[in-house]
Amino acid sequence: MPAQPLKITTWNINSVRLRAPNVQAFLKEESSDVLCLQEIKCQTDQFPQKSFREIGYDHFQIFGQSGGHHGVAIVSRHPIEPVEAHPLCREGHARVQTASIKGALIHNIYLPAGGDEPDPVKNDKFAHKLDFLECMARDFASSAQASEPHILVGDLNVAPHENDVWSHKQLLKIVSHTPVETEALDKARKAGGFTDIARARHADDQKLYTWWSYRAKDWAASNRGRRLDHIWGNDAAMAGADLKTYSIHLGWRGGWKPSDHAPVSTTFHV
Repeated sequence: MPAQPLKITTWNINSVRLRAPNVQAFLKEESSDVLCLQEIKCQTDQFPQKSFREIGYDHFQIFGQSGGHHGVAIVSRHPIEPVEAHPLCREGHARVQTASIKGALIHNIYLPAGGDEPDPVKNDKFAHKLDFLECMARDFASSAQASEPHILVGDLNVAPHENDVWSHKQLLKIVSHTPVETEALDKARKAGGFTDIARARHADDQKLYTWWSYRAKDWAASNRGRRLDHIWGNDAAMAGADLKTYSIHLGWRGGWKPSDHAPVSTTFHV
């Protein structure tokens, strides 16, 4: 059977119940085949499946958490086969899930933000983040030689390149762009044999952002963004990746009650 296109979108939605109308409108417009959500902020049985079923998305893998924290979900037009995810989170948070869709293994990750102080001794949240990244390097090593496509997506809460932040010099000591984080993320990516789709598509000197703080009075005018949301593919996935389709959907950062993240998409032929 010839390879078929599979459009995958990742989006930190920052409460899927609050922003269900946004997600429904986005899917109607963009027709993604698979939507990977992070920070759904609901328990598994509270996920608004009806909003998705109404527009033809009937397949779900939901990993929610009580208390309105964290949570990840995969929504698809195509059947989902659950796959045991790597144990990356030492705290047991709902942050990692893996699914097989049309023969591709999709890893949906919500990496810990790490708090405000980039010191693992003083700040346990930052220590947790570094441990998570170390576990990624350890556990995804098997993806490097895999014959099936492995696609890793999500809010990885690290902006790895100089032009993934609005000011490299000013953010070197700010969590998400410190050298210890960017080096750990790069180690994890290389260990898994993954290619960063964004930088495969765009030169390193091009500014790319997917997140803008709610604190900015006018986020678009100030444009102090960071590229925290990523799509990676191993060699098998990259063989079918259509780099021209890589898109940061900036318009969805604005509008009615937006998330502080923009959705990001790429199409793979699997």
